[in-house]
Amino acid sequence: MTRFKLVVSEALRSMGANISTSFAAATTVLIGMFLLGLLIALGTWVVSWSDHVKDQLQVKVFFVDDVKDKQINAVGSYLRLHTQPGDLIKDYQFVSRAEGLKRMEKRYPDLARNLPTNPIPAAYEITPRKAEQVKSLSAAIRAAKFPGVLQVKDGQQTSKRILQVARVIEVVFLVAVFILLIASVLLIANTIRLSIFARRREIEVMKLVGATNWFVRGPFMVEGLLCGLVGAFAAVVLLLLGKEIALPAILGHIDTTNDVRALGFTFTALILLVVGLVVGAVGSTFTLHRYLKV
Repeated sequence: MTRFKLVVSEALRSMGANISTSFAAATTVLIGMFLLGLLIALGTWVVSWSDHVKDQLQVKVFFVDDVKDKQINAVGSYLRLHTQPGDLIKDYQFVSRAEGLKRMEKRYPDLARNLPTNPIPAAYEITPRKAEQVKSLSAAIRAAKFPGVLQVKDGQQTSKRILQVARVIEVVFLVAVFILLIASVLLIANTIRLSIFARRREIEVMKLVGATNWFVRGPFMVEGLLCGLVGAFAAVVLLLLGKEIALPAILGHIDTTNDVRALGFTFTALILLVVGLVVGAVGSTFTLHRYLKV
């Protein structure tokens, strides 16, 4: 225990002697860990949101205004035949023009106010058994060429574009995090190298009186770990402030549901602290092997 305290005190003394480089290293780790935390939150939220979008994907078959009951029933019979286990359709529902107008009045009251006629066509809303089958299902209904059908639409194109934008954002964040992690390792390595250079005479004396290699290397290893840990902890604090202050304001302008959520903050914080320690360990180990030949 006494030896551990001595190693830690030596590491703190060395950081104080090289405070500018230690601060730069910890700040770089902070930025890298902050962006990594944002990437984890954004990535897991996008995955959760994409799953929610897939669950909400539907094929909608719209009818012309003067559609006959016989034509509607023909489409209904087709849908009923394809709801067996293993078929494309999980469920379907007929929405009349009156019901469609009620929905519009509820969702967009300003647009639905004072309409001279009902512009909403009758439609079937069809839920596929698997979200990936939306395109196949809509293509099959179009190929059937039912009379009285005005249009067959699915939401796959819109969701595809949104997911593509989300992937681009993830790649940009990932590249930025990778660059900052490399910069953090190099800055920590440079901090340790300066500490070794400043204490080279002291190290020689320690070796002459019989100090072991691990006893000499210990303070430098702890110094690197502390730089990584301090930067990661500061990033966790900033993310916590953002979660409590900025996030409620952002979510207030986003239409989302309870089943769309990012990874829990506790798990994200643990990941950042572990990665910060790993960055500090890699930076200090790299320098010790290269510059400290004891």
